[in-house]
Amino acid sequence: MRSDGFIRGFCFCFFLIFSCLPPWKMYLLPPAMILGLPSHVELNHQVEELRLSDWFHPGKRPDVTTKTDWLAPIVWEGTFDRQVLEKHYRRRNITVGLAVFATGRFAEEYLRLFLHSANKHFMTGYRVIFYIMVDTFLQLPDIEPSPLRTFKAFEVDAERWWLDGSLVHMKSLGEHITSHIQDEVDFLFSMAVNQVFQNEFGVETLGPLVAQLHAWWYFRNTKNFPYERRPTSAACIPFGQGDFYYGSLMVGGTPHNILDFIEEYLNGVIHDIKNGLNSTYEKHLNKYFYLNKPTKLLSPEYSWDLTFSPPPQIQYVKVAHDSQRKL
Repeated sequence: MRSDGFIRGFCFCFFLIFSCLPPWKMYLLPPAMILGLPSHVELNHQVEELRLSDWFHPGKRPDVTTKTDWLAPIVWEGTFDRQVLEKHYRRRNITVGLAVFATGRFAEEYLRLFLHSANKHFMTGYRVIFYIMVDTFLQLPDIEPSPLRTFKAFEVDAERWWLDGSLVHMKSLGEHITSHIQDEVDFLFSMAVNQVFQNEFGVETLGPLVAQLHAWWYFRNTKNFPYERRPTSAACIPFGQGDFYYGSLMVGGTPHNILDFIEEYLNGVIHDIKNGLNSTYEKHLNKYFYLNKPTKLLSPEYSWDLTFSPPPQIQYVKVAHDSQRKL
């Protein structure tokens, strides 16, 4: 058993080391090395690490692809044991963030449907902080108060609106992650507002870096995905390469990993602008996941396009959107 004096000395040494580091360097350190974080992000060594085989049972869905070449799980209805996951994450006492960007002509209508459905189906029974970013002041819809639900609204500077919407969204989200979100939540999802939760979106979706399989392209029997192919673009994935085609309506993970993606995306946009190019957010997203393999993939059930009738593989639509409706 270590004495109190040893522990105090150990902590003091770490304080001296960290006090000499510039703030941005702190983001490169593993969480276990950062002292003084809020209790909800401290590592609890009494909680055993959850093994994939404890909760994931791919053999129950032989009709679909359930693992990647790098052995990351692809989560479908029927492949996960919710009770095991619930037990694990409740012991960790987690908080989950959900960031949404509400702009444009139909922002209030979309936001009302999004928040009401998310309040009902997103991480029920866990602490959730909703981060709502708007271009003008919008009145939040009336939602029944809950000690587990916190809603925070932020207005994006009007002067930024000459930029691409996705660029504004990611830049604003990155700033909020740096200033406060990383100290408030264990996991963070960024989602488009033109979606409606229809079934439980639970802890089976959590992971260090979570990608959403594109509902249309998953069922296309082709490798000719619509990646960016121009060699001079930062988003380029050459012909013959690539794994899956990922949708841009959702990205998730730890705040640190979401911030890393945002930084790479913004750098890619700057690179493309200098080269006279304008690749889409979704193509930059696919390039990032090609280089940084996601640790978990969500099936098209978690972002089904209502334009298409669900095939037999889609047993439960968790989240729905309509690609023909524009913001």
